[in-house]
Parts: sequence; C-alpha cells; structure tokens
Amino acid sequence: MKQYQIHKHIICIDLKSFYASVECALRGLDPFTTPLVVADQSRGNGALCLAVTPYLKSLGISSRARLFDIPDDIKPYIIYAKPQMQTYLEFTMKIIEIYLSYVSDEDLYVYSIDEAFLDVTHYLSLYQMTDIELGKKIVNDIKDKLHLHASCGVGPNMLISKLAMDLDSKHQKESIAKWTYEDIPQKLWPITPLSEMWGIGYRMERNLNFLGMQSIGDIANYDVNILKDHFGVLGEELYYHCHGIDMSLIQDKDKLRNRSKSFGISQVLFHDYQVPEIYTIILEMADEITRRLRMSKKRCRTVHFSVGYSLSTGGGLHQQITLEQPTSSFKEIYHTCLQIFHNHYDGSLMRSVSVSLSGLTDSKVYQYSLFEDAEAIEKEYQLLSSVDAIKSRYGKNAVNRAESLEEHSTIIKRNSFVGGHHE
Repeated sequence: MKQYQIHKHIICIDLKSFYASVECALRGLDPFTTPLVVADQSRGNGALCLAVTPYLKSLGISSRARLFDIPDDIKPYIIYAKPQMQTYLEFTMKIIEIYLSYVSDEDLYVYSIDEAFLDVTHYLSLYQMTDIELGKKIVNDIKDKLHLHASCGVGPNMLISKLAMDLDSKHQKESIAKWTYEDIPQKLWPITPLSEMWGIGYRMERNLNFLGMQSIGDIANYDVNILKDHFGVLGEELYYHCHGIDMSLIQDKDKLRNRSKSFGISQVLFHDYQVPEIYTIILEMADEITRRLRMSKKRCRTVHFSVGYSLSTGGGLHQQITLEQPTSSFKEIYHTCLQIFHNHYDGSLMRSVSVSLSGLTDSKVYQYSLFEDAEAIEKEYQLLSSVDAIKSRYGKNAVNRAESLEEHSTIIKRNSFVGGHHE
C-alpha cells in the first residue's frame, strides 16, 4: 500500500480536559490535583458535566457524567464551575495565536475548540528541530503562557498523528507520542474494543463485531470488497484507515470541513416536559437545524429524532426516517420529527430532545419530484433565507416565531448561549 502513503510531519495537539483546565488556570489551581467540575448547578442534580479535571478522571468519574453520578463521599470537596463558553473561546484564540507563531495559517487546521493539526514538514529545517522536538516546544509554550496542559501526537499524516495522540500519548511521561506507518501493526491492530479508534462509533462497532471483527487488526485483514458491500464507501475508507492510510491534507481545509456527514442539535430541558409543551421544543429545534442546512447550502436525506425520558423513569425513543427526496425544507423536516414522535411516544415525561440530519447533498442542483410543490418549497426557502440574513446581521433573537413567547419555549434563552451554554 506504499503507493497510497503520504510522508509529511504532522503534529496533532489536544488540550487535556480543556474547559476544566481553563477554569483551573483562572483560579491558579492544578487540574491534576483539583476536584473541579464544569457544570451548571442551576439545572438541577441531573445537569450534565461538560468537563471534569484529570484528577477526577483518575477517580473514575466520566467527563460526561451527570451531577448525581458523582460519589457522595467526593461531593463535599467538589468545586463547581459554571460554563463560560465565551471565555473558553477566548483561550482557544490565544492558543491559535501560539500555533501561528510557529506555522502559517495555510499549515494549520483547527479541528475543534481544543484540538488542532499542524503540518510542520517545511519548518523543521527552519527551527533545526525534529518533529517531536517541535511538538514538545509548542506544548511547553502553551503551558508556560496559558497554564494549560496538552497531549501531542506526531505522524506522517493526519490520521496517524491523531491515533498516536489518542491512543499512545496518555501513556507517555511527557504526553507526546510519535507513530510511523511501520508502527501500525504493532500499536494499532491489537486495539480493542473497536470504538477506541477514532472514527468508529458504537453502532459501527456492533456491526463489525457481528461480522466477527473484534480488534482493529481484524478489520485491516478483512476483505475490503466485503467491507465495501456492507458499509459502502465508509467500509472501504475504514479498511484503509486501519492500515494508517489517510490522504487528507491540512492545506485542503475546505474539503476537510465539507466532509461532515451530518448536522445535529440536542438539548437537555430545564425540567420534565409533556405534550403539548414538547411540540414547541421540536419546532424550535427543526427551525435551527434547517437554518444550518440553508447556511451550508445542503439538503438531507435522513432525519434522526430522539427523545430522552425523565430521569426518574429513564429510556426514550430513537428512530430515523429516510426521505424519498433530499430536502432542506423546515416544514418537511419538522413534520418528519412529529411523525416519528407520534408513532413511538409512550406518554412518559420528557427531559431531552435530539434531531440530526444525515445523507447530506449539495443544494445547488436539485430535481423536484412530481409529488412536490416546487413553488411552495421555493417560497419557504426564500422567506427563511431572508430571516437567516437578519439573524446573521442582528443576532439570533432578532427574529423569532410567536411560539418563542410561550412559557415553555427555550429558544430565546438558548440563543443567548454560546455552544448551548452561558457565555
């Protein structure tokens, strides 16, 4: 497979327990000895933790635990930090400034608020350093200037640098690991369960297990044609990833950003909801997610909808519908969500709602079917696009539906948040 290999020097950097570490940095505390949780206590004992410090992780507390999951013997010592999304974004900008002091914008790809890839191939001779030495220098710079700790992976492509960071750096003294193509059979193939590898979710893991694959090596040595038959292009891509093959280039940023296969939105409600209150929430979420479709010039083929029931009962409904035609219509997506809800709802009190759209296609060229009202669809699209423009210029709360004035609406409050949380 050497013809598929690219040989660059890529550094992947991830900030450890980012939100919790920022809160510790602001307080002058050490995240490795401090029991701090980033969560909004005003949302009740069922509030979700956005992050916990490495110290709490070492005690077995998940970074996505709910407050009631924290053991009673630890609770008296916990420091609760209300999420400050604007502050976290400001720290991210400072970190990006550090990256840009080492590489040009062209060679930097910011993957998320706390993770980035740097192509340092053409900078090693300039700095007279190896890639791992340069990675250490950047990580130490972040620690010295912002008091934040980072993990670092180094590899010949984006995938391998990410795998080195995710799977190996946490076992290294300085939290830095380097992998090469030759390391893949020894370091990647023994990995199990499959969901430990970046890009394999629990559903895909279950499907692969059903075919007899338990380790990454099992996938790497499986028949690629069978994988493609079962999972399409995704199966073929997974096969090559298990061999460390990734042809993505940081310089192709637009292509990387457009690889998103879905849009998703979810919220944990402030209290238990019932019918008909929940209809307002579903409408507002369909409104927001179709706005994202329009802004991205995309249409979706599949609508996923789920509701989580009250914490006192647990459970919920999770279903999806694949449409006959790709769409970006608010009306169609909203009514599809309602259809799923009406077909599967059992009458329980509800505490969370989630909507996601997949099977994305470009909306530039679209062939209407004989059963669609092209004029009505186009009229809706133009109207809501005008609303999008107003929101972009004057803020999300510049225009809202009349339902937003109802007591059980959450949209006005959520529009004042950053990333779903207080600024």
